[in-house]
Amino acid sequence: GDSSAGGFPTLKMTRHIAVRVNGRDVTSAVDVRKTVAEFIREDAALTGTHIGCDLGSCGACTVLMNDKAVCACLVLAVQADGAELITIEGLEEAPNRLHPLQQAFVEHDALQCGFCTPGVIMNLYAFLKENPNPDADDVRTALVGNLCRCGGYGNMVKAVLAAAARMRVAKE
Repeated sequence: GDSSAGGFPTLKMTRHIAVRVNGRDVTSAVDVRKTVAEFIREDAALTGTHIGCDLGSCGACTVLMNDKAVCACLVLAVQADGAELITIEGLEEAPNRLHPLQQAFVEHDALQCGFCTPGVIMNLYAFLKENPNPDADDVRTALVGNLCRCGGYGNMVKAVLAAAARMRVAKE
């Protein structure tokens, strides 16, 4: 094999995986060290999932894996073999129609630079599925795993409460 600077052989191990991403089947031979975040961006060609800290500390890469919010930088792509992933691109309810949570973020100025926004929205989407009638404290607790360098948390809370109300009305 190839030699690294230290003279040790570099082994590249790959595995074939099949993952359903936003309702579309994506198959690929991936390096066993590739993360789900890298798989989404490189193999599925979806760049809405952002890689921030690469340590699971910032939440920017949050996606849904089998309906659970996960930091995609902490899960290996081979662990997602056979899984269902939903990314920020998969939230649109119809072509060019934002999900109520996305729309509320726009209406309530709940994003500034936008880097954290996809991960925040995916985390809060999963949160609202479990808690459709949250109060402000519930939302603040749900946001603990998402870091926003711009400090837009106040408007995020307002947006989530507005989206939750809109989503409850839509279900009635």
